[in-house]
Amino acid sequence: MSKTRNNHYVPQWYQEGFFEAGSNTLAYLDVNPTRRVLEDGRVITERALFDAPTSRAFRQFDLYSTFFGTSINDEIERRLFGDIDARGSNAIRAFAGSDASRQHRHFQTLFEYIDIQKIRTPKGLDWLKTQYPTLSQNELMFEMQGIRMMHCTIWAEGVREIVSAEDADIKFIVSDHPVTIYNPAAPPEAKTSSDSNDPSIALKASQTIFPLTRNFCLILTNLEYARDPSTNPLEKRTFARNYRQSIIRTDAFIRTRKLSNQEVTRINYVLKARARRYIGAGRKEWLYPENSISEPWGELRKTLLPPKDGLWNFGGEMFAKFENGHVHYQDEFGRTEKQRDFLRKDPPTKPLRPRDVCGCGSGWLFKACCEPKPIVLRPTWSEPSIRERNIMLYNGIVNVLGLIPGKDWTQVRRNLTDEQIGKVYSLYEGLWPLETDLLQLLPKPDGTARAIYTGSIHPSTITKFALGASLYFGELIIQHPFLHAGTVKKKYSPVENPKTYRQEFLKSVLFFLNVMPLVEVGLVNLIPDPCNFDSHLRDQMLHMAESRAAGLRIDRHKEPHIEELMRQDFRRSIMSLPREELLSQLSRALPELDTTKQEETLGYIEQLRENDPLAVLQTDSLTGGQFSMMSLAPNFEMSMYLAQATGSCIITDSRFRWNEVKRASRQRAGGGQSNLAALARDIERSEFVFPQNVMDIAALALDETSAAYPALVRDIFKYLSNLRERGPKPNREAQLTARFARAHQQFQSAIKKTRMATEEARISCVFPSDGIQDNTVNRLLLMSSSEMHLPSVPMAFFIESKTLQVK
Repeated sequence: MSKTRNNHYVPQWYQEGFFEAGSNTLAYLDVNPTRRVLEDGRVITERALFDAPTSRAFRQFDLYSTFFGTSINDEIERRLFGDIDARGSNAIRAFAGSDASRQHRHFQTLFEYIDIQKIRTPKGLDWLKTQYPTLSQNELMFEMQGIRMMHCTIWAEGVREIVSAEDADIKFIVSDHPVTIYNPAAPPEAKTSSDSNDPSIALKASQTIFPLTRNFCLILTNLEYARDPSTNPLEKRTFARNYRQSIIRTDAFIRTRKLSNQEVTRINYVLKARARRYIGAGRKEWLYPENSISEPWGELRKTLLPPKDGLWNFGGEMFAKFENGHVHYQDEFGRTEKQRDFLRKDPPTKPLRPRDVCGCGSGWLFKACCEPKPIVLRPTWSEPSIRERNIMLYNGIVNVLGLIPGKDWTQVRRNLTDEQIGKVYSLYEGLWPLETDLLQLLPKPDGTARAIYTGSIHPSTITKFALGASLYFGELIIQHPFLHAGTVKKKYSPVENPKTYRQEFLKSVLFFLNVMPLVEVGLVNLIPDPCNFDSHLRDQMLHMAESRAAGLRIDRHKEPHIEELMRQDFRRSIMSLPREELLSQLSRALPELDTTKQEETLGYIEQLRENDPLAVLQTDSLTGGQFSMMSLAPNFEMSMYLAQATGSCIITDSRFRWNEVKRASRQRAGGGQSNLAALARDIERSEFVFPQNVMDIAALALDETSAAYPALVRDIFKYLSNLRERGPKPNREAQLTARFARAHQQFQSAIKKTRMATEEARISCVFPSDGIQDNTVNRLLLMSSSEMHLPSVPMAFFIESKTLQVK
């Protein structure tokens, strides 16, 4: 079978919809014709304007071909696009017509086709390449298929209008990137919309323009912008989440506008401005809309905005009752929960002054927090911040458990009720609705020294190295210990069945109380699991993790702290047995004990249980079982996801996670090539002291001596991030190495002089030449509608106890 290698990125059947009556060709214009230098030195420009059949237009050799050795595969062209084009052509014809039932049948296909058409062009594929450090042709084709359907939900939830050029003498043109995005605040010459970049469809004022045929054009507008064109055009629409279920009226289309010649020309002007190189039209004169357009870019929106009297078809709340009695609720943005009033926050009405408290909720002054950052790099100011929600949770726990001065932890455990447990988990669920946009709340890659901690989320281990790491690496992002009740079935929920969560509750609360002082001062950012709020992200992440980690398992002998935690949990479960069961166990295990010795042993066990801050004191706890979670969190994929989204390095005290990080760094570095070799060597030869008391860590963070470390980490991160573009600079590397030596000697001496409780450790590091990167993680970020993330993680660190080093 012959291979199809001349790939049409705009299908021939689609181009035919722009033919003039009786014609079988289009007039094409090359807006950037090739220039050639002749042998005699003359420069000539190849022909820009030509007539051609569709078979010769909008095509590129091997655009979709994949290669396996010397074998060439064209299945993407034949099978993937063959199927999509067959169904897409029927959908386009349906919406260019007037049969409502036919349009209903092809509603989903229409958006599926537009989505793939946006990506499959040379401009679309070039945009996709920019989302990854490097992609081979085969990888590019794989990633193209991986992000299919990414835009469909946001498009379908918008205001859908089909305008007509039937009464105009000028008709719509077709371009080499026919799914065109217009935003009045992002003209073609703007950096955010130049070359392969289009404004994101999630921005409030972004409108999608897609000519269906010469006479009909689909315009998709976000509802908030259609209602209020004065809204911030570069702000994201409410609940801009991809890949989710949404109930939509398939018959809601505005089809009342018949455009004039000038209005059609304005739309053609936008189509041409966003084209990569080629446009086509039924007549040559339509290829030059700029000749009759005098309005500035922003004024073109007047032609594209849908009529106000047609908006009644869109928005509002929706209720749907199913046969099993369940009632589904959905608001006009696709959210299935009503917005909670206590999670609303009005931004400042006046511009903040430098010494005002910052509007992002960090607790810092504006001049030291958001003032130096561009608005796009600031967390949202319209909702309580992550820190503010943690403070609300802390206050709630204090009230529910009655944590008044003088009440010790043993009293709290002894008086703990299932009602209290349910209330705390309910409060946590209330503070974090399932439709929270966590990316809006997270910090962005803004140049701040920041690290993601991935390891054991347990109160017994978090204080050993993780919390003290904030002194070295700056702001530390740690995953929250609390289980989100909304993510489990009702019968397993800690709100509905709190008794089975007594053990886990104690661990989570003690962890939270230990960490909270550092959360308040901004050293720790305690965040929920991002997968709690995005089921598609969770499903994709789990699938990727299973594929990557097939056959891998944690070796407990190389994770001694994990093994010890498991032993401690087992001991607690034994201590939680009822008295009669303990006596029975003792009689079987030690039959030589008399009654007196048994009572003494029971008393000893009771004392052990009293002294163990994580032991449940209620004797009926094992009835019905206890939920107990032992995890290294976040996992590799989510650690990378968060590090790239927030501009962080990765730190871990888990050898298993460290091996995953090193494996990813070698995959891209071509066998482990590294940078900053002298600095890495000095770091790995040094000993680091980690304070064990949270208040000591907070006090040291205020000492000027400690400021040298986060500043150094920030500059190392910046140097590695720019290395690919600027190349290595030996003098700069020597300077960073010398700074480390000075900072390390001063800070370690300062800590030791305080005589505070500390642990000693060594730190390993990787500075791979291409960063730590995995295509699956970049795909997850794209799917999550992240736009400010890094292409890779420049560096990672492994903290290992000096006394427990495993070779």
